[in-house]
Amino acid sequence: MGKRVMKNQTPPRALRWILFAAGSLCMGLAVAVASQWIITGSLANGVLPWFVENPGYLLLTGLLYGVIAAVIGAATGTLAIGSIVTAVLSLGLSLTDYFKTAINGTPLELVDFGLATQLGNVAGVAGELKPHKDFWMAAAALVLCIIILILLRKFVKLQGKERLAGLGISVLLCLCLFTGFGAEKVGPVFGVDMYTRTAASVSHDRYGLTVSLWRDCFLGSMDGPGGYSEEYMQDVLARIDELTADYRTEEDVVTPNVLFILSESFFDLTRLPDLTYERDPLENFHALQSESISGNFHSHYLGYGTGYLEMAMLQGFTGMDFNPGTNICFLEDESYSLLDSAIAPFLQRGYKAEMLHAFDNSLYNRTVTYPLMGFSDLFFSADVQALDFPWEDTKYGGYYLNDRYFFTGMLERMRTINESGKPAFLYGISMENHQPFDAEKFGYECQIGVESQTLSDEDMAIVRVMLEGVTRADQALGMLVEELRSTEEPTIVVFFGDHRPNLFMTDGETVYTKLGLCPENDTLNWTAEQINDLYATDYLIWANDPALLNGLAGTEQESSITGLCPQLLDVTNMGWNRWWALQDKIRQVALTDTDLYFVDGEGNGYFSAAEAPLTDEARELLELKKAVTYDAFYGERYITEQMNEMIR
Repeated sequence: MGKRVMKNQTPPRALRWILFAAGSLCMGLAVAVASQWIITGSLANGVLPWFVENPGYLLLTGLLYGVIAAVIGAATGTLAIGSIVTAVLSLGLSLTDYFKTAINGTPLELVDFGLATQLGNVAGVAGELKPHKDFWMAAAALVLCIIILILLRKFVKLQGKERLAGLGISVLLCLCLFTGFGAEKVGPVFGVDMYTRTAASVSHDRYGLTVSLWRDCFLGSMDGPGGYSEEYMQDVLARIDELTADYRTEEDVVTPNVLFILSESFFDLTRLPDLTYERDPLENFHALQSESISGNFHSHYLGYGTGYLEMAMLQGFTGMDFNPGTNICFLEDESYSLLDSAIAPFLQRGYKAEMLHAFDNSLYNRTVTYPLMGFSDLFFSADVQALDFPWEDTKYGGYYLNDRYFFTGMLERMRTINESGKPAFLYGISMENHQPFDAEKFGYECQIGVESQTLSDEDMAIVRVMLEGVTRADQALGMLVEELRSTEEPTIVVFFGDHRPNLFMTDGETVYTKLGLCPENDTLNWTAEQINDLYATDYLIWANDPALLNGLAGTEQESSITGLCPQLLDVTNMGWNRWWALQDKIRQVALTDTDLYFVDGEGNGYFSAAEAPLTDEARELLELKKAVTYDAFYGERYITEQMNEMIR
């Protein structure tokens, strides 16, 4: 009798199929709601309005997670296990997205998964990051859903042949959702555009985190130019030669040392409103502007992204030149040798190129990419300290090598290279001013007084950390320049900030929102002018002999991540290959071109190149670059070798 009762408690096969499918979908929807809850911070004001406006996106998100739960549930025989996996997956993605938005105001993107194995190091340099209360509430809700599935396990359990069939059907659905062909068909059914490249902040806000990432995985691949063929690319080559006909490589040129310095998060903070300083925190930088080429420096990021900026700067390509979601720091190794890096003309003049970094070698694949670009030696924090040059002060400032010590190490390497009979090209990446901006970072020291009519005392403690870091960077620059003034070796210093700091205040807002420079942390509702302003830092090109600057000392020029190396090549007359001559032509009409915004040659910001009032020749230059990069990275490389040839 007991056995008969137990047997009768098991639902009929058809009902179990229905309950298994319903349980999988319901868990998927629960995970979808929890994910958006964590991202938006509110069920009533975040998830509900998004669902009402875009029900298809929530249903698709639930389906994506539900199918994963079904596959694992059918494979293991327990739907609860599949639900646990999907819950953990969504919680991890959502929390990572929350942290990334906290770091730099932009959502999690597919390219960020290139750093997945280095997540601990990223978190370490980002500072203390804690989940907010909505994360724990959403996690608790998912735990409750899993407990319900465990209690109802007999009603949603597939057995024997039906379990095998369930696995087959689930895998088939998974292939429909997670393959390019299937996604291309499924996306439009739920109202998802699977063809148009969209800024991450816009895609994230419209589709939600999960569908935005899914969409990027299967977005239409990079299209080649219409009529792509060898004949077409030969016409491209001929047109590039026509447009760069006035570029020539001179035989005899001066070969000064070049100290190319990326000063982490450096910018002219005296331009921020409301803050008043006891004295000029950038007294060296401001004084040097009269001897330098200087001006606004347009970046691609705010608060992070240094490694991506290095690749764009030294290689001349950006994420816009690749399929959506491509991480330009983790391409196939040969990709970094296809088109010559910006140091190639220097190497041809007999330079020795080295990279020095004030942190360790764990991030952005630098140990692979820099040698492929032509750098013969890499010196990270421990390597710099192993140089054992004379130094009587502390080696560390805050959490990293202090800039004065680091710059002294660069000078040591420059002298060593010069003594071997070669000029030096040194690319240095400083870190003293890197986040986190904890109030105790510099032992609560701030050399310069600062006041605000807007910010609280707690917020001002964070501002003083930023102020101290920028002040120390400026003082290190002053020390470096004074050392170089007394050396007979001709030397050029290129000094710039890679991006502004994120600088989050005690309530989660940034100093920029607090001071009225943008409406919120998320860039979604910023104007093009606000993006252009806050994505700009400062730079200068200085020489210990003004003649090295070709009569441009004391001038102002707009520059950018992709414009600075062509600018340096122009100043030094080091020589041009076709690739970098094309880059130089482009910088005169387009300083920045990303998914987020576009900056023309005059420094004006727009949401896209299509929106900017460019001339026909300017648009042609952008199309020529697209053709060259497509040919090199996705095509037959019809003209790739010719692009590396020097113009005579």
